[in-house]
Amino acid sequence: MTTEFRLAIGAALGRERVRTNIRKAMDGLVSKRAAAFPDADERERLRDQGEAIRGESVARLPELLEELERSCTRNGIQVHWAETGEDANRLVLDILRHAEATALLKGKSMVSEEMGLNEYLKHAGIEAVETDLGELIIQLAGEAPSHIIAPAIHKDRAEIAALFREHYPDQPPAERIEELTALARRVMRKRFRGMTAGLSGVNFAVAETGTLCLVENEGNGRLCTTLPDLHIAVMGIEKVVARLDQIPPLLTLLTRSATGQPITTYVNFISGPRRPGEQDGPRAVHLILLDNGRSRIRLDPELSATLRCIRCAACMNHCPVYTRLGGHAYGTVYPGPIGSILEPQLHGLAERGEMAEASSLCGACAEVCPVRIPIPRLLNRLRFEAVNAQADSPALGHGSRRLAGQAGLWRLWAWTCAHPRIYRTLTRLMTALRPLQPTRIKPWTDTREAPRIAGQDLHRLARAAGFTDRL
Repeated sequence: MTTEFRLAIGAALGRERVRTNIRKAMDGLVSKRAAAFPDADERERLRDQGEAIRGESVARLPELLEELERSCTRNGIQVHWAETGEDANRLVLDILRHAEATALLKGKSMVSEEMGLNEYLKHAGIEAVETDLGELIIQLAGEAPSHIIAPAIHKDRAEIAALFREHYPDQPPAERIEELTALARRVMRKRFRGMTAGLSGVNFAVAETGTLCLVENEGNGRLCTTLPDLHIAVMGIEKVVARLDQIPPLLTLLTRSATGQPITTYVNFISGPRRPGEQDGPRAVHLILLDNGRSRIRLDPELSATLRCIRCAACMNHCPVYTRLGGHAYGTVYPGPIGSILEPQLHGLAERGEMAEASSLCGACAEVCPVRIPIPRLLNRLRFEAVNAQADSPALGHGSRRLAGQAGLWRLWAWTCAHPRIYRTLTRLMTALRPLQPTRIKPWTDTREAPRIAGQDLHRLARAAGFTDRL
């Protein structure tokens, strides 16, 4: 069956330039990560620590979120709860309209992509201005991010230069990377001036202190959260951690796993709006906590490990499937290995279950995950649930990919194997009809040779070898 996902994969495999760009970028990120963890014992100790911290966060999620709300409220941050992406979008719009804002400066935020915020605000007459360089590039190109930390990683320097010439004809032509970066800086500085509202994501939120932690390399996130009078932070509820002293090991794991850096250029800790006597900072800070299916995921003892993710993208960088396809082939906000376990849980197996099959199960993702998410095991679990009609949680779409004909064939095969005489008769018949075996078996033979029935069965070979007394 040729599905939309399979068509997208076929198209991706035909985009040689994109594949070359992604391969080159992934090789560089893999090398940098390896160099960032020269001591294997230290790396594994950090991973143990990261797994424990994030595991505690997921296990204690309800109480930590309540503590976070109390701490943030005490600090002057207004907290809002959103069950769905649509709820979160309405909250953002209401806050902007109350502030009479007609445009929104945006730092990089995968949660805002998950919400579909830009398109929602566009329909409401509010311009969303991406300030992260990668996000700006794909916004100009009218595309979605292809990677969760490097949105425009599929584009090369020449493509970006052409894009800038098209959209900024009044700027001096730029070809080199330094020139392109300087051009974007000049353009964006004009947008920062006079804007009244900014939005950011949240890497981690500390329940103990009500602190929002934001890491970045360009300074645009800091400008979005400092220059405007209004700062809106959007966050998936799983990003909460219990204590401030848990942040350093997570930051070490995040930056080294993502880009091979010891630390990012900017690490921002936001604990409230501008206080009396302070010269800068927003006058109002709003935190929107988005569920969007995360509470449901948490209830499953095995699948809840998905929520430990810190969005470093190491699994994507090392994945042989993602590296050859790129993120756009998946057609989802979260691509690659983490997307293949998260998206089916967020949107259901009927809609996204095929993503769990886009894996070789080589285990590279689990080997590099800084918080030890067992991605291959979870992929197998989702594959099983997709064809398991007897599951206990139908809300996920259990059994939605079960094919009655295929299930019937397996039942027939099991019955045959349970009856030795019938099994032997059938295998002898198959051996006799071997010349009539088809050489094309769709979709197996699209990428493989058809399996061949043996010329002699095992029983005949055993008899020829003198083992008749054991048959």
